[in-house]
Amino acid sequence: MVDGPALNPENDLLGKMRSEIELLARHIEVARAVKGFQPIGILKLSELLDEPVHRVRYSLHVLEAQGYIAASPAGAVATPRTDTLLTSMDEEIEHLITLLQAIRSR
Repeated sequence: MVDGPALNPENDLLGKMRSEIELLARHIEVARAVKGFQPIGILKLSELLDEPVHRVRYSLHVLEAQGYIAASPAGAVATPRTDTLLTSMDEEIEHLITLLQAIRSR
């Protein structure tokens, strides 16, 4: 993740936002890995992404609950919704950047 000012996510509004963005980044990284290496199990994903198993498991849970991945006997597989997420992501990020810049300039 990108380093920045030390913010306490427990007590700071911007820290909470940063934590959520970092979590989103991990979920997207997991979705990309599933799409690229499907079917893939949690241990292989953990090794591939250099993330602890418990974090990968949580991201898989969130992605499955949102319909971005599906479980199979051989491991996680991407759904068509994953393609939609990954192809529309640049446009959505640009929109978020615009919103953040508007906050800064107020």
